[in-house]
Amino acid sequence: MVGGAPLSAGGRWCRWLAPVLAAIALPALAAERLVAEGACRDGEPNGAYMLRSGDGRLRVAGAFAKGRRTGTFVFWAERGARIAVVPYDADRKAGTIAVWFAPTAPGKDAPRKSESAYVEDRLHGDKRSWHRNGNPRTDLRYENGELVVARAWAEGGAQLPEAAARELAARDRVTDEQFYATLEALVTKHRPPCE
Repeated sequence: MVGGAPLSAGGRWCRWLAPVLAAIALPALAAERLVAEGACRDGEPNGAYMLRSGDGRLRVAGAFAKGRRTGTFVFWAERGARIAVVPYDADRKAGTIAVWFAPTAPGKDAPRKSESAYVEDRLHGDKRSWHRNGNPRTDLRYENGELVVARAWAEGGAQLPEAAARELAARDRVTDEQFYATLEALVTKHRPPCE
């Protein structure tokens, strides 16, 4: 129960993730022709990396060092809206991951969805999220992957009890990791051909 409303598998947390998954058009990726561009060294991706759709639109930009993701990877939806920025160090999330909702209209900026601090592939530091209307949704603090502070608000702005905030943080953690895994799988499936 969050904010007096019962949650279910098809409840509020699914509605929070659905716009992002729709924005990246995950079902369409299976049918979409994607072309990886990048250099290789010693049979491994090395240097700048780009993944483009069949019509030339940029879907992912990043870099590899000795076959591992390094630096910042930026992900765009099929229609060109930026949906995620994920920093890496030797294939491990390291830095602030930023995620955006799908834009509300063509040509409009996408509203921010969340920002999460990672160190060595674990949440460490602040994690904030927003409702689509721009109001704060969560304000969390992690230390070495463990949640130490949790605050959350309903879409209208009313603060939720700490137990509800922790429940929301736990669900978000699962859906966030699933989303990041989807992005990483996209890159893994479309690495530059290194023969």
